[in-house]
Amino acid sequence: MPSAHYQPLELRADDNDEDDLLEEGLLEHCTIETDVQPNGRIRYHPQPVDELRSIGGMTAPRFSRAASSGMRRFLFVTLILLPICFLIYFVISPQSQDSEDADGDVDPHNGIGNTIGIALNEPLHICSERYEDHRLYIDDKPRSAYAQLPVIYFVTPTYPRREQIPELIRLAYTLLHVPRLHWLVANDREGCDNFLDMQLNGFGIPYTHMASPMPREYRKVKPAPRGVANRRAALQWLHQHNLTNGILYFGDDDNTYDLRLFSEIRQTQRVSMFPVGLIAEYAISGPVVRDGKVVAFLDSWVAGRRWPVDMAGFAVSLSYMSQYPNVNMPYKPGYEEDLFLRSIGLRIEQIEPRGKNCTEILVWHTQTKNKKSAVVRLENRFMDERSNLGALFRLLERMGVARASDTEGLLATISKNGKSKTHSYFLN
Repeated sequence: MPSAHYQPLELRADDNDEDDLLEEGLLEHCTIETDVQPNGRIRYHPQPVDELRSIGGMTAPRFSRAASSGMRRFLFVTLILLPICFLIYFVISPQSQDSEDADGDVDPHNGIGNTIGIALNEPLHICSERYEDHRLYIDDKPRSAYAQLPVIYFVTPTYPRREQIPELIRLAYTLLHVPRLHWLVANDREGCDNFLDMQLNGFGIPYTHMASPMPREYRKVKPAPRGVANRRAALQWLHQHNLTNGILYFGDDDNTYDLRLFSEIRQTQRVSMFPVGLIAEYAISGPVVRDGKVVAFLDSWVAGRRWPVDMAGFAVSLSYMSQYPNVNMPYKPGYEEDLFLRSIGLRIEQIEPRGKNCTEILVWHTQTKNKKSAVVRLENRFMDERSNLGALFRLLERMGVARASDTEGLLATISKNGKSKTHSYFLN
């Protein structure tokens, strides 16, 4: 995927000045080359090519009165051009002035070469699709009873493996209970899978089946950005159909979904968020909510992410997303969610907490693994009603998934704008 590149500036002495220097024998060629350092500063390298001669085992330039005059001219031109070069750099690189947010935290993705701000241009290979809903009744009501609901566009990346078809069948029987849903199934393979076509067509759910293989250059990367090509293809499909009404949700084929999730996300005005169970060391990932507003995030892997959330932990209104024509999801393992949400200009005050202010778990990152119940270190004094964390961890403990402890387990990381802070900063 193309990245934004800034070409280093190359400055040359004026032609007349260069001719004078050449005539005086001092300069064969002179340029000022620049390179951009990792800290964002520009280092300049004046490079005159002089005739040198050996003096006592050392080399020294051969000067004359004419050469001295030429050198003064060269230095004069250089002193004029350097300030101009600095001015140009800071004018064409305004992001160097805007790399800090309102809290003074540096944006860790600024200048890394991600693809935010670049429109998607994905090739699409549609294997089969159907827009008609063949279900006559949904949860004991005729299909027509749901006609006024916005459509949920449920994006499922998948790839060929032993469990692929069983997991898609299990997911399909959840989605059969959800009215007004279009299932976008993006398969990571070069061609179409006829058996998968037959399965999807048999469920009666409106669907689109597309082949969206990962580009070959990323298959050798470890960890590979699995699922990115699939989701990018789905975003391209939404863009090509100019859809500005409905809800976008990324739902993996091996997750477990509470049916209440779909009623919750259908109300999304901009971006809604909610906890996801069985994520990494804490066995939970999601927003920290106070007074009905998202104030931070609980996740065991912050890594500088402004939005440390799981792919299944948010939904986006298409009317909101349509305001950002350059919506993107770069091939950057671990940062797909963060950079996608950055590409739609999300601000923390716009987030809508769902699931009773993020005290319920409506989606689980289930995998066929046997792991012990997690223990997360969170002081008991912070587990009261001032935030959602007390109710959330009491529920997790009843389920045998995770528990909070004053003294045991990994210290819970709570962050905002990619920076972790003390628990008291958010919860006192």
